[in-house]
Amino acid sequence: MAGRSLRVSLAGFRLENPLLLASGIVGVTVPSLIRALDSGAGGAISKSIGLEPREGYRNPTLVASDAGLLNAVGLSNPGARVFSEELATVRGKRLPVIVSIFGGGPVEFGRVTELLDNNDFLAYELNLSCPHVEGVGTEIGHDPAVVASVVRAVREKTKKPIFAKLSANTHRMVEVAKAAIDSGANGLTAINTMRAMTIEVETRRPTLTHKFGGLSGAAIRPIAVARIYELYENFRVPIIGCGGVSTWEHAVEMFLAGASAIEVGTALYGGYAVFDGINAGIREYMARKRYSRVQEMVGLGHKL
Repeated sequence: MAGRSLRVSLAGFRLENPLLLASGIVGVTVPSLIRALDSGAGGAISKSIGLEPREGYRNPTLVASDAGLLNAVGLSNPGARVFSEELATVRGKRLPVIVSIFGGGPVEFGRVTELLDNNDFLAYELNLSCPHVEGVGTEIGHDPAVVASVVRAVREKTKKPIFAKLSANTHRMVEVAKAAIDSGANGLTAINTMRAMTIEVETRRPTLTHKFGGLSGAAIRPIAVARIYELYENFRVPIIGCGGVSTWEHAVEMFLAGASAIEVGTALYGGYAVFDGINAGIREYMARKRYSRVQEMVGLGHKL
């Protein structure tokens, strides 16, 4: 399959292939990010990092449903200072890492950026869309004015590319995206998990300690495809697609909708070989359709 390149460019940086470890699955330590890279991911996104260490919620925080996985981990992370020290241990190795960050408002987002920014990583992904932690995530990401102030605060502290991770739990997604781009975001990530819950019928209690969680996996993929399609219709910035991808067909579907790269998350519970499997399928599809670059597929679902 000579001549079929999986390399993609996003907001000024390049990945060897379009697959990224999604934030929130593993990635709270640098070795876990490296494992994903060694397993075939073109890049890896850290778990979301906040200003201070956070333990998250009590177990159970993750349950399976017939529609995917439901989680309410609670944004557990070591805090920006500790994670910055971890990143410093790989300084100079030029790892294709994107750091996800969150905060309770523009001041916190700016401070987290300030603590992390001297390290070697490619970009930031702003978690504006976690559906199960009060005071952050969707409570920020549903308001275009607040999103604008958060992006401006991060932009003031960094020259690195910024991707705004958007929530599909709002009818204002396009407004929010516009606010982010107008305020300095270089790209968008769509989507995060969907707010959901399940109840155990024998105990008659919600299955998660936090009651509400975020649904990931196959059930949300058509929602992600629709949102990516909608964003591509409105903006010409790189879009990272996320939500229920486990096969090469799913990845190609998101390319056709308008994504330039793809995050893989829940599928990782089936093993890290998923990265190589998806990449192999994309190559075969490109050869069959006579595409030489991934970019040739991006947005084709709008044109044919």
